[in-house]
Amino acid sequence: MENIGTITKLLFPRSLPKVAELENKYPLRKLQEGAMVTRIAPSPTGFMHIGGLYTALISERFAHQTKGIFYLRIEDTDRKREVDGASILISKSLYQYGIKIDEGIGINGKDFGSYGPYKQSRREEIYKAVIKSLLERGSAYPCFCTPQELEDIRHRQEAQGSRLGYYGPWAKWRDKSVQEISQAILEKKPYTIRFKSNGDFKNKVVIRDELLGTKEFRENDQDIVILKSDGLPTYHMAHVIDDHFMRTTHVIRGDEWLSSLPLHLQLFESMEWEPPHYAHISPIQKVEGLSKRKLSKRKDPESNVEYYDQQGYPNSAILEYLLNLANSNFEDWRKANSEASIYKFILTFDRLKNSNGAIFDFDKLNDISKEIISGYSPESAYNNMLKWAKQHDVSFARLLEQNPDYSKNIIGIERSGDARRRKDLATWAEAREGMAFFFDENFSLMKKDLDDKLSDFTKENVNNVIQLFMADYVERDTKQEWFDKLKNIAGKNNYAESTKEYKNNPGIYRGNIADVARIFRVALTGMTQTPDLYSIMQVMGTDRVLSRLSSVISVGSRNEKNHP
Repeated sequence: MENIGTITKLLFPRSLPKVAELENKYPLRKLQEGAMVTRIAPSPTGFMHIGGLYTALISERFAHQTKGIFYLRIEDTDRKREVDGASILISKSLYQYGIKIDEGIGINGKDFGSYGPYKQSRREEIYKAVIKSLLERGSAYPCFCTPQELEDIRHRQEAQGSRLGYYGPWAKWRDKSVQEISQAILEKKPYTIRFKSNGDFKNKVVIRDELLGTKEFRENDQDIVILKSDGLPTYHMAHVIDDHFMRTTHVIRGDEWLSSLPLHLQLFESMEWEPPHYAHISPIQKVEGLSKRKLSKRKDPESNVEYYDQQGYPNSAILEYLLNLANSNFEDWRKANSEASIYKFILTFDRLKNSNGAIFDFDKLNDISKEIISGYSPESAYNNMLKWAKQHDVSFARLLEQNPDYSKNIIGIERSGDARRRKDLATWAEAREGMAFFFDENFSLMKKDLDDKLSDFTKENVNNVIQLFMADYVERDTKQEWFDKLKNIAGKNNYAESTKEYKNNPGIYRGNIADVARIFRVALTGMTQTPDLYSIMQVMGTDRVLSRLSSVISVGSRNEKNHP
C-alpha cells in the first residue's frame, strides 16, 4: 500500500517501540535443550473452572519436568465479560493447589518476572507496535465498516449461498486507497484494524499437533479483526504477540481452538516468527443419560474449583485425580510408588493422547480421596479437618477445638497399619456425620430408633444382654478379652458364637454374635454399621459407655416378639 506511513501516523500518533526493540527487551530464554516454556492464560470472566486447573497442571508439569518455565498470563482484552476480582481468584486457586508459577500475576495482583506485563490490558503499547508493523508490511488495514454494513454483508452472503465472513470480494476496505482511508480517519469514523490474509480457502494446509498428530485444514482467507475499536487486540492477535515475546515453546489449550490454528499460524508467519508447538486437549466431560457433554459453568457445580474446597476434598486428591485423567498410566505408577510425590511422575504427550475426552467420575475421585485421607496420621487429619471446618462449618470447628485429644482419638480408630486402614472418609464434610455420635451434645437415641434398628429383639432380650455386659465391663480389657466376654453373653442368650456356627444350625439359635454386637452399636452410636466396636468403646471411655447403655435400659417398653 503506497504511502502507508501517512496512515500509520494518523492511526498511531504517539511514539511506539520498534519491533526490533521489543525483540531485544524480551530475548530468547537461556534454558537447557528440550526445556519447555508453557503457560496458563485464562480470561477473568468468573470462577476458576476445573478444566482450567486441569490444563494448568498439565502445562506446569511439562514445563517443570523439563527444567523449563511455567507462567500465568491474564487475557483480559474482553472488558465486557471481565468480573472484578477474578484475576486474583485465578492466582489464588493455582497457589492453593500448589501449581507453581515461575512468572506472571501473583496472589497480590502484581507482576513478577522479566517478560511482563502479564495482563493483556497492560500490554497495549506492545500490541500496537506489532500491528503498526503489520500495516507497514501490507499485512493489515483499517476497516470502517459499521455494524449495519457488516450485517448487510452477512444477509447478502446468506441470500447468495456464499460462505459467511469478511474476505475477498466481501472485504470492503481491503483495497481502499490511502486517500480514502486517510479521509475516514480525519473524519474520526470508528474503525477496527483487520489482518490482510493471503490465504486461499480452496487450498489445504497440513498442520502438526502434539496430541492429535497431522491434521488437514482449509487455508484461512478471512480478514479477521486484530485490533478492536476500543484499542485492544482480539484474542487471535494478542495471544500470538504474547506467546512470541514471552518465548512460549508449547501452547496446551482446549480443542475448541483447533479450527483457529491455521489462522494463528498465518499470523505468526506474517511477522516471520517461529510459532510454538500446539497441543489441543479435549475438555473434561460428563455423562448425562446416554450422551456426554462438556462440564457446564451454569449447570454443574463441580465445574467450579471452589466446589471441591467447600466439600472438603484434600487438594492432593484433586491433583491426583486430574493426573489420573491426564495420563492413563498414573494409577499404575501410584500403586508402585505409594509414598512418592506426584511431582516424581513423568507426564507424556503420548499418554495424554489416550486421555482425550476424559469423563469426570465422582466415584473415582472419592476412591482417590479416601486413599489419601486414610494415610493421614490422626494429628494431620485433625489439623486439616479443623482448617476446613473453620471456613465451612463453624459449629463443627468449635466442637473439634473444644475436644482436641478426644477428636484425634476418634479420627485414629482403625487408621493404624497399611493393610486395614479405614477408607470411609472422602471429604472433610463427611467427617461431621461420621463423628457426631461420639459427642453427647450431638447424640440422642429415641425409642423409635431402637424399635426400627433392633426390631428383631425383645425389650427383655436387649436389657439382659446389656446388663450382663455392664456387670463385667472393664475398659482396660484387651480386645480378645473383651470379645471373649461378648461371646459368653451371646451363648447365655442363645446366640451362636460365630456366623459359621449359626449358618450350620440356624434352627437352634436366635442369631449370631454379630446380632449381639448390633445391640451395642445401636445403643452407643445410633447406627447399625460403624468402625470397630471395641475401638469405639475405648475412645468413648467407661463413663460414656455405661451412661449410654443405661439410657437404653431406661427407654420405655418395647413390643414383644416371639423368637426361637
